[in-house]
Amino acid sequence: MEFYWKLPRSKKEFALFILIISVISVNIIAPLITCFEFGFHLAVWADVLKIIPFMWMAVVALVLITYVPAEKMTACFTKEGDSFSAHLAVNILCTVFILSIILTVVGTWIGSRHISPDPIIHFFYKWPRNFAISLGVEMVIAQPIARSAMFALHRAQAKKKGEEIPKF
Repeated sequence: MEFYWKLPRSKKEFALFILIISVISVNIIAPLITCFEFGFHLAVWADVLKIIPFMWMAVVALVLITYVPAEKMTACFTKEGDSFSAHLAVNILCTVFILSIILTVVGTWIGSRHISPDPIIHFFYKWPRNFAISLGVEMVIAQPIARSAMFALHRAQAKKKGEEIPKF
């Protein structure tokens, strides 16, 4: 039942869901990773703000590209009787795993504004930190906010129709 209330039901809702998650994630994860890399200074943060629109476009494109592989990975680790929370946790883990691998390289290229072998050479040093930051932001901030927005949207739609609204 929570799947029905807290997750997108249509393509428009899916677009809204992705928009909420990606905007929150890019605005938190990109500055954090960059500041851990170059220091927590106002100038570093200001430089990150310049690349955030490009990073956001890359994240949205990659989420759409990796959506099906992440769903297939999730299906490998979950079964039909598992709880809503279990499915979500595994799905977030799989999605962040795939995206963090790609964005550790591509994100560095976008942020540095040139393609070089450096992110590949230093991948195993940087990826665990990037994965941990991304997983934390997704599990604790971005996904819960997006699911709350979906629930609020579905609750408003149910009120219009006069349907009963569950309490979670």
